[in-house]
Order: sequence, then structure tokens, then C-alpha cells
Amino acid sequence: MMNTKVNLAGVELKNPVMTASGTFGSGAEYGEMVDLNRLGAVVTKGVANIPWPGNPTPRIAETYGGMINAIGLQNPGYEVFAKRDIPYLKQFDTKIIVNVCGKTTEDYIDVVEKLSDEPVDMLEINISCPNVKEGGIAFGQDPKAVEAITREVKKYAKQPVIMKLSPNVTDITVMARAAEAGGADVLSLINTLTGMKIDIHKRTFAVANRTGGLSGPAIKPVAVRMVYQVANAVKLPIIGMGGIMNADDAIEFILAGATAVSVGTANFHNPYATVEIVKGIEDYMAKYHVEDISELVGAVR
Repeated sequence: MMNTKVNLAGVELKNPVMTASGTFGSGAEYGEMVDLNRLGAVVTKGVANIPWPGNPTPRIAETYGGMINAIGLQNPGYEVFAKRDIPYLKQFDTKIIVNVCGKTTEDYIDVVEKLSDEPVDMLEINISCPNVKEGGIAFGQDPKAVEAITREVKKYAKQPVIMKLSPNVTDITVMARAAEAGGADVLSLINTLTGMKIDIHKRTFAVANRTGGLSGPAIKPVAVRMVYQVANAVKLPIIGMGGIMNADDAIEFILAGATAVSVGTANFHNPYATVEIVKGIEDYMAKYHVEDISELVGAVR
């Protein structure tokens, strides 16, 4: 019997496949098409302490091999999330990971404290939001800020903490070590790469924000490289993501050192992507006589 279970900081997932924040809503949008019981975990859309309206439209543009989004973390805020989304997800046999966003350290702590009594399994802290107090620099681009916010969040978090790293840095391993030093339990990477698209006929930017986050297959080689680097720089488990479209892509991340994987942009293109990837990993393990998925994690040195 093959074992596809993975362990993230004491939380056991039935398999390593989860959704990437912001691409799956909080489950209900896909629940009619996808059997959420088949997934290792569902990662919710970013949750802030108050409702965020997000950026002006247009906010999404297709690009070669992917897409650019500048949604601006639009979300209904914690109160609606706790009343509507948590009860929905609790119906299913899957782990619940809440993506937390904020503009200041206090914002993050507020949400983390509110979630301490909720039946959710892990917290994913999105530190790619601009940090207002630091004059617009994203928390995730300054190792001192990464370590400091990780340490603060850990003081208040009842659930294990996943720090989601921004790839828009000179050296991702510096950020990973900073999160580890701050007490992170797990790392997830990569978030989107900053990109731009210009409409040559209108001679204007394709998204109102001018720049946005590039995701999809185009970023996968960068993501695999960063996961490999981080896996060799820290001792924490890693959730790998960035352009995973099928099981082959997911296995590539696992071989590079990821314990689990998140599927994002693929959900827009193929709503069944996550469950197909679960099945594809099982097929791969059967084909190559892999008894335990842990044999594959970081197997390429």
C-alpha cells in the first residue's frame, strides 16, 4: 500500500496537494466540481481584519504562459470569513489553512489572534503585502522585517505558522533563513513574480495597477530553482508552488525539496487540476514502485 501522507509541523495531510491562496476562493466556488475530501488541504483566499476593496479594474491580464493579476487582496474581512467560509470547509475531510494578510504587523496579529479559537489547522502569513509603515516596501523583501514579523506572529499564533516568501528578492535563501530565525514552522514559496503587460493598441497598461503578479507555467522553472535553494538552506518543511499544471510539475517540486505543493493558476484553466494531480502522483508512485512519498522529497541533490 502506497503512503501519500505528509507531515507539516505536526499537521498530517492525506496527500501533499493543496490549493494556492487566491485561486480557489475559500472552497465553495469549486466545491460543486471538486471533491474537497480528496485534497490534502484547502488554502483560503487572503483574510484581513477588515474588508479590503482591492485594486481598481482591470485587474487581470493573460500573458504568454501565464497571467498577471493585481487584485489587491480584495476580501470580505475576518467576520464574514469566520461566519461563512470556515463552517463550509469544516464539512470536508481536508485540512484548512488560512492565508492571512495585513498592512501592518498589528493587522496580522489581529487576524492571528481572532483565528486562535477557530477550527483551522494552519496559518499562512502572506508577507508580500506592502508594509505601510516601511514606506511601501513589502515585508518580504527585507530580511530584518521578515524575521521580526515572523517572531511577532509566532507569539500570538495557536496554529503552526507558514511564512509565504516573495520571489522578488536578490537571494531567496536570505529570506528563508530570516523566517526560520523568527520561528516559522513551514515555508511556502513562491508567491508571484512582479510583471507588466502593455496593450500596444490602446497604448496603456493592461492592468490598472501598471504592475501585477505573474503566475502560471512561465514561472515554474524559477520556482523550482528557488524551492531547491531554500530546501538546501533551511531545515523547515516547504510547500512548493509556481506554475504547477499537472502531476509531473508537482513531482518536480517534490524532488527539488518540497514536502507539499500548492496548485494555483491551473484551477482557472482546469477546475479539476488538483484532484487530477493527486491521482497523477499516485500513478507515478505505482509506476516507479515508490512506497512512501517521503522517499521523493528532496531526492534530487
